Amino acid sequence: MSNYSPLDVTFVKGDGCWLTDSNGDKYLDALSGIGVVNLGHCHPTVTKKLVDQSQKLLHTSNIYHIENQEMLAQKLCNLANMDKVFFSNSGAEANEAAIKIARLYARTKNIENPVILTASQSFHGRTMATLSATGQAKVQAGFSPLMSEFIHVNYDDFNSIQKLEDNKNIVAVMIEPIQGEAGVIIPKNTYLNQVQDLCKKNGWLLILDGVQSCMGRTGKLFAHEHNNITPDILCLAKGLGNGVPIGACLAKGVASEMLTPGTHGSTFGGNPLVTSAALGVLDVFQNTDVLDNVNQMSAYFKSEFDKHFSNNSVVKELRIKGLMIGIGLDANKVDCTQLVKKALKDKLLINVTGSSIRMLPPLIITKKEVDTIISKLLTLLGN
Repeated sequence: MSNYSPLDVTFVKGDGCWLTDSNGDKYLDALSGIGVVNLGHCHPTVTKKLVDQSQKLLHTSNIYHIENQEMLAQKLCNLANMDKVFFSNSGAEANEAAIKIARLYARTKNIENPVILTASQSFHGRTMATLSATGQAKVQAGFSPLMSEFIHVNYDDFNSIQKLEDNKNIVAVMIEPIQGEAGVIIPKNTYLNQVQDLCKKNGWLLILDGVQSCMGRTGKLFAHEHNNITPDILCLAKGLGNGVPIGACLAKGVASEMLTPGTHGSTFGGNPLVTSAALGVLDVFQNTDVLDNVNQMSAYFKSEFDKHFSNNSVVKELRIKGLMIGIGLDANKVDCTQLVKKALKDKLLINVTGSSIRMLPPLIITKKEVDTIISKLLTLLGN
């Protein structure tokens, strides 16, 4: 079906921050498969886990105990200070589970028409529930009637949430610690803390969609760790499997008790193969200095970017947290619609959303590779 418009390139091999196409040309991947291959392409630890597991057992279904799944659940809950986890195949499915948990939670409070607050310009997925939660009209176009009830509030605007405090049907607030699809929008340092305090005051669940911003992307394993908070529900995917499809909906306290036998499920969710890969991912985070590298390369990228682009009339601002990078551009001075193709010709993979370049390079990136990105951005945006 023609729901994609693929660029004119086919990749056949990956190694670290680099992809090789069918002609043998190499490209610097500054997008990581849209924040998926956080540890780089074909990371040896993850690859070994996949190979070893594929020779033993791929799938049994959740009718039975799955050792890898239980090990991964324990590790994730320990690392995130959560109680339980539901495994799925994607970020949208993890968010869908969170919405179902919020609906069940509403019934415990005798709320028959539950409302979840989400943010304008947010992105939570493309299932009917998650696109209804998403705060972007272009994602929702053509799919009405949408699922009710979601109220979209301004992101990074605590007062817009506080104004709705009297709405007795509100059961949860669902937000991204950093908005990714909107172009890497980073809220004020106090925003998540204020939202959590309000949620606690009113008995609302705080649901954090960390699908893009977690798994080391911001320099912490989980983005909300920068705020020293723990949500009621945390949704993960993308970098959790470093390329294999896995999602996770973690919950704490009362939220962790909502799903009971028969209320939710997934045929492939948390099967032996994908949970083996995710265990490999966690091994890398726990046993290497990859998070230190994220913070070092983030500081290096910012200093080099400021050095070379401080007087560039096309660039309006740099938004960066760890290796989650947004570059705001003056759309009157550059044709943003052509930047992805132009970068591709120069063997650089980026994404453009609106008038912003979005980059999510592998967390193992080196200074030399940062220099390459800066050099190619100079060619792309002019000196």
